[in-house]
Amino acid sequence: MAHKTLTISEEAYKALSKLKKEGESFSDVILRITRNSNLLEYIEKSESSPELAKSVEEVYRTRELVKSRIADLW
Repeated sequence: MAHKTLTISEEAYKALSKLKKEGESFSDVILRITRNSNLLEYIEKSESSPELAKSVEEVYRTRELVKSRIADLW
C-alpha cells in the first residue's frame, strides 16, 4: 500500500486524536469519518477551524488538476 505524508495543523491533529478509537490508526479514523460523506462537508459541519476547511478545499481543487493515467505493466 502506498503512503502519503500530510501536513495538518496542531488543531486538526488534536481533532483527529479525539476521534481515534483504541487500535485505530489515523488512516483508519479518516476512512471511518469520510466513508459515507465528503471530508470537506464533514469538516465544514464540525467545529473545525475555517483554516482547516480551506486547506482541504485547496487539496480537492489540486487533486482535480491531476490527471490519472493507465500504466502498461506488460
